[in-house]
Amino acid sequence: MSTENSASASAPAFRYAAVTFDCADPAELARFYSEMLGLPVTFSTEDFFFLSREGAPGLGFHRLADYRRPTWPDGDQGKQAHLEVGVDDLDAAEAHLLARGAEKPGHQPSPGRWRVLLDPAGHPFCITTLV
Repeated sequence: MSTENSASASAPAFRYAAVTFDCADPAELARFYSEMLGLPVTFSTEDFFFLSREGAPGLGFHRLADYRRPTWPDGDQGKQAHLEVGVDDLDAAEAHLLARGAEKPGHQPSPGRWRVLLDPAGHPFCITTLV
C-alpha cells in the first residue's frame, strides 16, 4: 500500500459546516442574513447566533467586544472574506437589501455584473447575476 493511500485511509472525514462572522451585534446581523437568505435561526446565545437548514451548511455570527468594521475599499481595516449571493435581478435585489439595512459603497468594480454591498456590521458581500 502506498503512503498516499495509507494517509488518506487514516484521515478523519471533513465536511464544510459553516462560516462565522465576527460582529458587534450578532442578533442584528443574524436578522439581516436570515431575511436575505430565508434561513431560520437554529441556535442562539447572547453572543452567538446560527442560521441553517437541517443537513446544510450554515452561517454564524459571533459577538467580538472590540469589533472594528471593515473599511472596504479603503484597506485601513481590511476585509478577510466575503459572500457571493446569486440573484436574478440586480436592481431589485439591491433595493430589497438596502431597505433592510445594507449599505452601498461608492466604489463598484463592475456594477453591471455584480454589486458590492455592506451588511449592517460592515462586512462586504456581493450580489451577482446568475449565469
